[in-house]
Amino acid sequence: MIRALKTLRAVQWSMLASILLYGVVGEIAGPVARAVDPALSYLFTTLAVAVVGTIFVVRRTLVLRAAESLATHPDDDLSLNQWRTGYLATYALCEALALFGLVQRFLGCTLQQSLLYYLGGFVLIFFFRPRQPASL
Repeated sequence: MIRALKTLRAVQWSMLASILLYGVVGEIAGPVARAVDPALSYLFTTLAVAVVGTIFVVRRTLVLRAAESLATHPDDDLSLNQWRTGYLATYALCEALALFGLVQRFLGCTLQQSLLYYLGGFVLIFFFRPRQPASL
């Protein structure tokens, strides 16, 4: 359990650093901001809302259920794998949210428009840090 927790924390910090890197790369290598089709912005916004909803569903179905099981049976490998998979899926979805910002930046959006996606992914990954399941 402790090893899985350390691994998840390393993954979390790596993904947080990569989101910061997305912002830097978007500013250095991104094109000059220009007018972008509003339909594209609506598409990314809708996708972002869907991703955030999926994040909460994954957390509820995988992470929280497995954490309840691990609190009573810490040596259960199946629950540990489900718990770890839930966190990795959550982090991947949060990273996808931040990537939406980078894609928008390369399509010509301003930093302010992309910043919302970067911040959303960063805050969600930071907020959903792995915690060792505690017995009730």
